Amino acid sequence: MYKNSEQKNLKNLKYTVMSKLKNKVVVVTGGNSGIGLGIAEALKSEGVVGAIVGRNQETLNNAITLLGDGFIAINADVNKMEDLERVFKETSETFGKVDVIVANAGAGTVGTVATINEAEYDKTMNLNLKSVYFTVQKALPYMNDGGSIILIGSNAAHRAYSSFTLYGAAKAAVIYLAKGFSADLLDRKIRANVITPGTTDTPAFEKFVPVEQLDAVKAHYAALMPTGRIGQPSDVGKTAVFLASNDSAFMLGAELLVDGGMTYLAK
Repeated sequence: MYKNSEQKNLKNLKYTVMSKLKNKVVVVTGGNSGIGLGIAEALKSEGVVGAIVGRNQETLNNAITLLGDGFIAINADVNKMEDLERVFKETSETFGKVDVIVANAGAGTVGTVATINEAEYDKTMNLNLKSVYFTVQKALPYMNDGGSIILIGSNAAHRAYSSFTLYGAAKAAVIYLAKGFSADLLDRKIRANVITPGTTDTPAFEKFVPVEQLDAVKAHYAALMPTGRIGQPSDVGKTAVFLASNDSAFMLGAELLVDGGMTYLAK
């Protein structure tokens, strides 16, 4: 009898968790790989449907195969206003109003103040800051009141890493945007918060590190982490589930560090 009762309680608990986000509609920019895909997977597991956005059709196709029914892939460039407008129009036409925005698209830029030129500066700030601002702006006409905006920061905004000055500055501004957006949208009860990851195991490693050195580089970063491991996209995804749900309804303009303790505990 106790065992059956326990099983019934577990079943009810699972249903309760699922019902928090069931049929909520999300748009995840940069959702075709890495952290963005990890977020989409975590939200999908809690009943969310919606769209992932990216520029690489091959990785979009692979991501949709992984996510399965309930998600569509939209090939779009978040730097282009007409593309952003198309993203939210298409998502709304497919699913109805949008409930959750995850402005995840971005990329690290390697270079120092002595080496990054004006064109590289503009490219970095456009992708990591300007696109975030206008992703949210273009979403608003299609977004439900009471919705959730989730921005993705970086612990490079808090720790000075050589050659990541510009990227860190852009992400510091993104962290502020969560506060500003929340203030701007109080009348619609739309809250904005930011997740700040640290070193995370994503395909981005392959852009900067030769394949034969990948394992050694990841082991090096893991040794620096207070947790003894680097982050996984699923670590960020679980946090996104919390921020997408009403469990975080009393949080506005907050920053959640999902960095394995790097910002405050690493030497």
